[in-house]
Amino acid sequence: DGTPTTTPAAELQRLGWFTWTVYVLVFIGTVVIGLRLMFTVAAVALRTRARRRSHRTLIDLLDRVELHGRRGSDIRILDVSTPMAYCLPGLRSRVVLSEGVLARLSADELAAVIEHERAHLRARHDLVLEAFLALHAAFPRWVRSESALSAVRLLAEALADDQAVQATGRTSVGRALVACADAVAPRGAMAVGGPTTVARVHRLTRQPSA
Repeated sequence: DGTPTTTPAAELQRLGWFTWTVYVLVFIGTVVIGLRLMFTVAAVALRTRARRRSHRTLIDLLDRVELHGRRGSDIRILDVSTPMAYCLPGLRSRVVLSEGVLARLSADELAAVIEHERAHLRARHDLVLEAFLALHAAFPRWVRSESALSAVRLLAEALADDQAVQATGRTSVGRALVACADAVAPRGAMAVGGPTTVARVHRLTRQPSA
């Protein structure tokens, strides 16, 4: 009849044992997931920033950028043959490239890769991914969805691709993506290549010409 109850006994009498138990279980589950989400957000943020801080220190020590005439910029170049192209977000952000990637790319393609990574840094896509990663980890395995997290990652990469296209052109971006498809990156970084490369190249080829 809409009259509010004032005691648990009255609520039990109004709802019945079954409905009341379902409500309580739903409430407890909501509280547990909320607390787990808060804990996961903090844990993911602390682990990610600690990992990036130590990695940033390491690449600054190994940097060979002065050999390429880019001293003082946010770019760091590592003297390794393994293809690597990624960015480290944060207050002291870095765009990291390897000699292996530089050997593969033309000047236009290299500019596209750098613009792609800087687009990630400007838009702070890492914060969006951290939030969705924490939300993904907060739910039990039998509830969480890998497809939702993958879709967010693809969207972040597509947005960075669009910024690179505006700066360097669709052809340069597409060729750079193909050349860097097997590029690797440490955890906590955002790489230009990876498992989303094929979908992103198809997306660029389907876009109408400007």
